[in-house]
Amino acid sequence: MRHRVAGRKLGRTTAHRVALLRNLTTQLFAHEKIRTTLAKAKELRPFAERLVTISKRGTLHARRQVMRHIHDQTVVSKLFDTLSARYDQRPGGYTRIIKLGPRRGDNAEMALIELVGAEGSEEEASEAAPAKKAKKVTKKKTAKKKVVKKKTAKKKTAKKKTHKRGD
Repeated sequence: MRHRVAGRKLGRTTAHRVALLRNLTTQLFAHEKIRTTLAKAKELRPFAERLVTISKRGTLHARRQVMRHIHDQTVVSKLFDTLSARYDQRPGGYTRIIKLGPRRGDNAEMALIELVGAEGSEEEASEAAPAKKAKKVTKKKTAKKKVVKKKTAKKKTAKKKTHKRGD
């Protein structure tokens, strides 16, 4: 029986589980959304939201408390500068979990956990990205055509030379 037992063990020792949550939180704050299993996402949510709440204080002590769990200085500065400003007026609920369905290999339930309010920045980035990709693709295609022409020209000259030697 699991009476009064909180949290999921996720099939790991305590140290491994804490390291997993720290790594997932670091990646969540760096990329603002990650894809993981549903059980890990549900365990990650209170851990990450607690760190956002601490970062909203903005003091040196709060920064040191967050640095206990996130060891990447760039991610911590992003959390204190941009993310805490984004959630300044929000009393909680900084993350959203979206179920994605089962994983193909082992049928594990997958989920997307993302920071609330990150949708606006992603839409702008996704609109700008396809225009850049289209330009790069056209340049690559023209470059490949030129290379193909050079190779065919070399083959023709090679055939002529072998043909002349045979005469």
